[in-house]
Amino acid sequence: MLTDRAQRTLDTIDGRTLDEMRALRDETERFMQRYKFGMDEVITKLSILREEFSQAHAYNPIEHISSRVKSLDSVIDKMRRKGVEPTFESIRATITDIAGVRVTCSFVSDAYRIADLLTAQEDVRVIRVKDYIAEPKANGYQSLHLIVEVPVFLSTGAHPVAVEVQIRTIAMDFWASLEHKIYYKFDRRVPDELLDQLTDAARTAAELDARMERLHREVHGLPPHARDGARTEV
Repeated sequence: MLTDRAQRTLDTIDGRTLDEMRALRDETERFMQRYKFGMDEVITKLSILREEFSQAHAYNPIEHISSRVKSLDSVIDKMRRKGVEPTFESIRATITDIAGVRVTCSFVSDAYRIADLLTAQEDVRVIRVKDYIAEPKANGYQSLHLIVEVPVFLSTGAHPVAVEVQIRTIAMDFWASLEHKIYYKFDRRVPDELLDQLTDAARTAAELDARMERLHREVHGLPPHARDGARTEV
């Protein structure tokens, strides 16, 4: 319910202005809805791959799939930080992580494999790739980031929608989750000692990934995996 003050303010607005406000609200909802649909398209593609591997192969590289669409407040905050013009077209062209999908895999080679299979599909267009596995961030963060564009078919026709896809191992995901909680706890002002420990933990996670993949390939009689040559299609 509106407060008395809000109601009095609303009462001073003429009908034409209210109609324009309602129209903007509806257009904003439709704009954000497209990102939800684009996210669903990517999830469907990944879920099909996951089910196919479960039924046709002895090994499934996808452990978990999660997703989110940024809130309108988060989009507005990012617009302000980036100095984006407040138009739908500017947002569409500049902010490419409104819809996000995260894929968790067991091994590093799985991350590249899933990226190759997803981006090989004819209706998926790769906009940008950031390989933080081959080149980790300074704090040790590792993940494979893809910005892909998929068509969303609505009553008004096909609409291309950008979706960010993050693909990482279980160890990487655990580290990233812990880092996020620590940064939230300290309001992003994390003590240097903790930052050093986080970076060291990232190195440990990377070493664990490498050891577990070597063990996995040895058990299954697979040839050694060249990490630098893993990604061939993206």
